[in-house]
Amino acid sequence: MIRSILFPMLAGAALAADKPVVAVYDLERGLSESGMTEPSLMNMSLESQRPLTFYDVTRSLGLAVKDPNVKALVLDVDGAPLGLAQIGEIRRHLASAREAGKDVWLYSDYYTTKTALLGAASNHFVLMPEAGVTFSGMASQSLYFKGMLDKAGLQADVIHIGDFKSFGEEFYRTGPSEFALEQREELIGGMFDQIISAVAQGRSVESSKVMELVDRGEFTAEEAKEAGLVDDLQYRTDFNASLRERYEGAKFDREYEMPDLDGPEMDSLFDVFKLMMDSGKDSKAKEDYVAVVVLDGGISDASVAPVRKEIVKLLKDEHAKGLVLRVNSPGGSALASEVLWEVTDEWKDRGRAFSVSMGGVAASGGYYVSAGADRIFAESGTITGSIGVVGMKMVMGGAMDKLGITTHTIQRGKHADAMSFTKPFTEEEKKLVRDSMVDVYGTFKKRITDGRGDRLKGDLEGMAGGRVYTGARALELGLVDELGGLSDAIAWTAEKAGVGTDAVKLRPEPKSPLDGLFSKPEKKPEGEIVGMAQGSPAGDAVRTMIRQMGTAALPEQVRGSVDRMLQRLDAIHESRIQLIGPDLDLRW
Repeated sequence: MIRSILFPMLAGAALAADKPVVAVYDLERGLSESGMTEPSLMNMSLESQRPLTFYDVTRSLGLAVKDPNVKALVLDVDGAPLGLAQIGEIRRHLASAREAGKDVWLYSDYYTTKTALLGAASNHFVLMPEAGVTFSGMASQSLYFKGMLDKAGLQADVIHIGDFKSFGEEFYRTGPSEFALEQREELIGGMFDQIISAVAQGRSVESSKVMELVDRGEFTAEEAKEAGLVDDLQYRTDFNASLRERYEGAKFDREYEMPDLDGPEMDSLFDVFKLMMDSGKDSKAKEDYVAVVVLDGGISDASVAPVRKEIVKLLKDEHAKGLVLRVNSPGGSALASEVLWEVTDEWKDRGRAFSVSMGGVAASGGYYVSAGADRIFAESGTITGSIGVVGMKMVMGGAMDKLGITTHTIQRGKHADAMSFTKPFTEEEKKLVRDSMVDVYGTFKKRITDGRGDRLKGDLEGMAGGRVYTGARALELGLVDELGGLSDAIAWTAEKAGVGTDAVKLRPEPKSPLDGLFSKPEKKPEGEIVGMAQGSPAGDAVRTMIRQMGTAALPEQVRGSVDRMLQRLDAIHESRIQLIGPDLDLRW
């Protein structure tokens, strides 16, 4: 009797397990690197759904490649704010899926550089018949604010260590220096060549033909098909119907091996209280694993503090056998960079595996914190290097004169007012600042030589001086070890740590804004007497609101450049000596 009941149940379970699957990836919302949000009542962000992370998607793609039940992958990326480095890693997963005999489909209403790159990695690239086409190349436009600052009576007093260290030029020049122009030409040219090559090879089309279409600036979806850049033209309704017919009986899974993003349900006041009680509790691991920790954005005390804190916690976790530091940063404070380098050096001293996965940019301070890794992975288009130092202060004396504001200073100590915002550096003060910067530059180069050793291919000084490189060029110079992405760094670290590639945890665990709002105040890691200040997200939100109000009338791209300029001025006020790369406003 028991057998007669169980057998149909087991048979049904087996059939369900063997049901073919089509994994569908809707990336239109974009991908968070860290999965963390900055909760604030200022913007009333009470969203209970946590962000979809880049790790979530790459993990899912990797599992789909290995799963014999997954017959096809379908991507919907219209409007997705994906970076070039993220696209590079997704492309490799798509290529692996094709090698495993799976179909890869991409549907889009637009033919852009983004969809061209992903479509070139697919074996079925379908456009809407009247698709918009904006595949016209790559541009990098920089804004220079000297004229505006002159009118306001403001002066940027900038000191560089390294001829190619171009940060700050936007504040005291009206256009790029010869050195800045040279490296930007090389960088943009290298990235553009990579894009053309990838599209041409993926679609089996001559590079000259791709360039011809790019230089035309505009062409139709029909012409894209005739050129071999896409496979078919279909309206979305017809495309969906054809997929269902082709994979009849398959499960179209939009959440294939994805975490639950929905977060807690808030149906009553009791649910709110329960969330408040549960927030901040760590789920302790019971088995060995590799931790992925993300540094995303500029380097400052506020951005480094949570990253350092997480690594200190992992140092005390005997099950954390390996660390992957995902770095997507143009750099920033020299002191904060050193603080983060120190805690990763402590990790290495414990004999635990340590790798770095570079995102779209890991330059200057972003390279500083990466240099000590056992192995560095970069995408071919990653912006890296920028080994140099810059010091700066904004002088407001002229603006105060225009407003009729006068000052009087009483000081003790010859150089007590060296950092005064009312006057430029004197020659003696410049020498003092430069001497300090030379010391920082020496430490920067030592961190690289100690970390890279004989992997460097040539004289470090010839690679430094603020020069910026693509990941492909950095590999040739020995600044990185391998072209690859987050998945490659995880696989390498897991193998070295002796754990499975499925034993990976993103730390800290991603949270929704609502989760974060009710989180308990962070405590210093056990055993730490002093720790870093976490910064004030609420203050950041207020500044962001003011920025947005002040630049609302500007075009979106200009607004972004102005906001980055304000962020950099914030960074200078926090730390006078900066390890920060140039601002490249890439449009592609």
